[in-house]
Amino acid sequence: MDVRFVPVETAEDQEALAKLASEIWHEYWPALIGAAQTDYMVEQFQSLEAIKRDMAGNAYEYWFVVDEAGKTVGYTGGHEEPETSRYFISKIYLLAEERGKHYASKIIEFYVELCRSRDLHAMYLTVNKHNELGVRCYLGKGFVTIASVETDIGNGFVMNDYVMEKEA
Repeated sequence: MDVRFVPVETAEDQEALAKLASEIWHEYWPALIGAAQTDYMVEQFQSLEAIKRDMAGNAYEYWFVVDEAGKTVGYTGGHEEPETSRYFISKIYLLAEERGKHYASKIIEFYVELCRSRDLHAMYLTVNKHNELGVRCYLGKGFVTIASVETDIGNGFVMNDYVMEKEA
């Protein structure tokens, strides 16, 4: 299986990313965190405004995950943390019909190579404690749980996550 990572660069790319993010989030997350929190989190962290803010102000990089037929199957993104010599993987999301096809392995391989090329020693991410599929996936890809965090994200909502890290 060949996978390409196409950088999000233009305003049109950002709009397409926001649309894809909303689709993925609304098909997966309501069952885990409820519809109200899903809507709130999409607006705060996955909307066009959030994507623009992250790219302009927080040095985020985003990529579309594209299969060998040229179909966009998901997206990923994050940012380098020079002060810790790590890469924070903020987002790894796949369309429902694309899960279970080993794209996560390709995405993790992409980040391992990215970290090595930038002389970063590790990558880390957060995963919702109730996202059993995600937790199992990351553990199976060599991540280890380094912390458990509860983050107030406003509007009465809390993110209850594991912080997981993998050496590069």
